[in-house]
Amino acid sequence: MTAAELLSVAAFHEGKHAQAFPSFGSERMGAPVMSFCRVDDRPVRLREPIVEPDAIVIQDATLLHAVPVFEGLDVAGFVLLNTRKPRDTLGCNDLVAKLPAGHFRVVAANDIAEKHLGRPLANAALLGGLLALTELVSMGSLSVAIRARFAGKVGDQNVAAAAEAYAHVRESTAC
Repeated sequence: MTAAELLSVAAFHEGKHAQAFPSFGSERMGAPVMSFCRVDDRPVRLREPIVEPDAIVIQDATLLHAVPVFEGLDVAGFVLLNTRKPRDTLGCNDLVAKLPAGHFRVVAANDIAEKHLGRPLANAALLGGLLALTELVSMGSLSVAIRARFAGKVGDQNVAAAAEAYAHVRESTAC
């Protein structure tokens, strides 16, 4: 949920309209949770769940074969996966083949977060990677949103994690 909120604040900072909201399935500890963010140049009035996403960020690679994470993904959509494993070993080559070149990327966001924050809190790193893929908002706007949410050193560390993931995804080989 934090990542969706940060993305919406970054969009607001650029004069865009945004809406962030969670979706909790079964209400038990450890159950997968989904968060959504709509961003548009016009006011966002729709209040329904997103069933055809333009981009999917997967924070936990173990979900790839446990839940239908790619369901409804637009044929020109983007996928960012938090893993250090090579894409070819993930068992989703059929999906990758259907997407435009470069629209599926992996980033070791947990490792990047561990490096900068001392803990594997990957939200900021994943947002940096998402922005490298989609250019939905600028890194400058994301940095403002992060620092508004996390003061001082923690904000700086999250911005550094986002910037490193952004650079990694930009420099990585297109899949």
